[in-house]
Amino acid sequence: MTTAFDPETLAFYQGNAADYAAWSKHRHVRLNGFLAALPQGASILELGCGAGADSAHMLAQGFDVRPTDGSPQMAAQAAQKLGRAVETLLFHQLDAEALYDGVWANACLLHVPRDQLGDVLARIRRALKPGGLFYASYKAGDGEGRDKLSRYYNYPSEAWLRDRYAEAGAWASLAIDANEDRGFDDELVSILHVTARRPTST
Repeated sequence: MTTAFDPETLAFYQGNAADYAAWSKHRHVRLNGFLAALPQGASILELGCGAGADSAHMLAQGFDVRPTDGSPQMAAQAAQKLGRAVETLLFHQLDAEALYDGVWANACLLHVPRDQLGDVLARIRRALKPGGLFYASYKAGDGEGRDKLSRYYNYPSEAWLRDRYAEAGAWASLAIDANEDRGFDDELVSILHVTARRPTST
């Protein structure tokens, strides 16, 4: 099985979990929009949950959340915040079928190697129930590279992303918008926000 992660990037989060958890932003505007589009109490898989802030917000709103992260150290940080176990799950290990009303993947799929993103998106689509909603965000660019902290990014364009989502299967809707923000490295970047819904019939 191909591993859908970059070892150097994963090592960064394992070695800097506490600092990253302390830095993590707690803005929920987009998350609130995502939750508003789901039924109350919906089942949600969070990929790359980091320090657990988004999962905590979803749980507080009464949603049935499965928080996961690819780094055991980050999962431990989230578990401490949430007061519950948090699974270590790498993207290529996702094998659920029609299990979730929503998948929330904020600022994590941007680390998936470009040649493996299509497979990961297909796995996420398969994990959604018919009509399920999927959100992910990416740092925009025109080709893969590393930031000054040596973290790998797939740096997609909007057109390239649309092609990868199309490879994963049919979507009832797919919307992309952009804004600028600063990450852990304090660099100003353009962020692509992608929201896609699986068709109600397969």
